[in-house]
Amino acid sequence: MKTICYPEREEWGRLIRRNTLDTEALRETARTVLEQVRTEGDKAVLELEEKFDKVQLSALRVTEEEFEEAEQRISPALKEAIRTAYQNIRTFHAAQQFEGKKIVTTPGVCCWQKAVAIQKVGLYIPGGTAPLFSTVLMLATPARIAGCREVILCSPPNREGKIHPAILFAARTAGVDAVFKAGGVQAIGAMAYGTESVPKVYKIFGPGNQYVTAAKQQVSLRDVAIDMPAGPSEVCVLADETARPAFVAADLLSQAEHGVDSQAILITTSATLLQQTAEEVQRQLERLPRRELAERSLENSKLILVKDMETALEMTNEYAPEHLIIETADYLDIAGRVVNAGSVFLGHYSPESAGDYASGTNHTLPTNGYAKAYSGVSLDSFIRKITFQEITREGIRSLGPTIQEMAANECLDAHKNAVTVRLADL
Repeated sequence: MKTICYPEREEWGRLIRRNTLDTEALRETARTVLEQVRTEGDKAVLELEEKFDKVQLSALRVTEEEFEEAEQRISPALKEAIRTAYQNIRTFHAAQQFEGKKIVTTPGVCCWQKAVAIQKVGLYIPGGTAPLFSTVLMLATPARIAGCREVILCSPPNREGKIHPAILFAARTAGVDAVFKAGGVQAIGAMAYGTESVPKVYKIFGPGNQYVTAAKQQVSLRDVAIDMPAGPSEVCVLADETARPAFVAADLLSQAEHGVDSQAILITTSATLLQQTAEEVQRQLERLPRRELAERSLENSKLILVKDMETALEMTNEYAPEHLIIETADYLDIAGRVVNAGSVFLGHYSPESAGDYASGTNHTLPTNGYAKAYSGVSLDSFIRKITFQEITREGIRSLGPTIQEMAANECLDAHKNAVTVRLADL
């Protein structure tokens, strides 16, 4: 990890810049694969699975027998952990349900909103270096609470043609309707366009590699909605002298092991903590099974020393991290001044991994600085709000002249006339 001490304000942009990829080649590859899936359906997905995932499949849909086999293959302890996480995620998201109120804006004019579930949603769950069964819970659980009529899931199979058993168990636990063996761009295309086996959906959720991200962005232009722009995962730890170096190092490494393009940043006011954390990172790194991957991620990561907490907070808000961990003495006060972050973890005993798995909050979050404008996935992500209004004879008599005047001044005479004919009827 690079160490930077007391950087000037004009250096901040360079210091907190994320890795950038040459996406032109990615977009062309994604475009070619998407077009093949759009025109050839199942045939294309099966051929692309053989090409990219090195597996020959006879069918895409996971069978009931495969679900039963998956349940037998995972331990009772993991089953219990998945069920506990599911209940916590369900509890947190159920509390987000929308309650619309009828509002009388002027006598005779009543307006209100109704929340309506997106009818068909598709979930993409990576299955590469880490099978993200936790993401199944994070996406399928609020989809079911929202009332989505059809929830499907795509995940890449292994070379034996099997999807990781924990992904299938989590899918069954959270109420997914159907699971399909498809990964990468071809999975996104199948859900965006529909094939003989895979239903077309209205919105696609879920993380993925750079090709999946490019594919989601392309299909979102005209074919289907997506959850949010995505990029490599990231964490920022904001800490003072009260933080525990072992805790901070563990938090940084838990992010670094996600992937080689992940980023972990420490912003601190304590030179002692910075030095001790750097040493602790090396000690803990030696024991990690994914050490080589984490080491490459740490090449993109930084330890930054600043003069005071005000500067630290300002830099943090400028970075707008996906995950923000505040390990300071006055963490509640600091938290109240955070304006740009995906999810915030407070105090010395709130690791990011709690939110990743089982505390109840959602781990599908904006990356790459998008936390300045986007929220993470929530129950709202799976619903639409439809507005209604009812205007009585009293209401059109009262509000009509206002509408007529505004329409006339926008030179929209038909708009004005829609009111005029009603007023004449009175």
